Amino acid sequence: MNGKVITRKDKEKLLNQKSKVVWLTGLSGSGKSTLAYQLEYLLFKRGNLVQVLDGDHIRSGMNNDLNFSEQDRKENIRRVTELAKILVDSGVIVICSFISPTKQIRDQVKKRIGKDDFIEVFLNTPLHICESRDPKGLYLKAKKGLIHNFTGIDAVYEVPENPDFSVTYTIPTEQSATAIINKFL
Repeated sequence: MNGKVITRKDKEKLLNQKSKVVWLTGLSGSGKSTLAYQLEYLLFKRGNLVQVLDGDHIRSGMNNDLNFSEQDRKENIRRVTELAKILVDSGVIVICSFISPTKQIRDQVKKRIGKDDFIEVFLNTPLHICESRDPKGLYLKAKKGLIHNFTGIDAVYEVPENPDFSVTYTIPTEQSATAIINKFL
């Protein structure tokens, strides 16, 4: 092998940034994707290399072989975690937008990513607000029994006990994104 092994620190120096994983968790319709893309926009505008990993996009591509059983949900998050780990080790700021409904799942992600590289952001949006924002009608379908294991209806969502940051649905998205950037990035 010729030359030196390129380290994460070398990549961060080249990119002039410290890589992190910002993990957005909350119910469907809580605003995770909206906040993820606002963060991406503001960070990119600032000159950072950033990548959003969004639940809908991942499930329609890389994880399209998975359904919403408890086992498949865990596998979905496991795969996303591995991808996020590769990206953060490459010096990229990674924004993950996933319901990740249980403490156990989020703790496993944090352990794999590493606590110093993991920022848990809870989107604290009440169920009735999420239902009112539901453009795909998923909550209605779940209540009619057309979708099973839907988080917040017939599958549990465990509210994070000590997230690194909590976003309230009444605060404008840009203000929340700016606060996260100022505090962590």
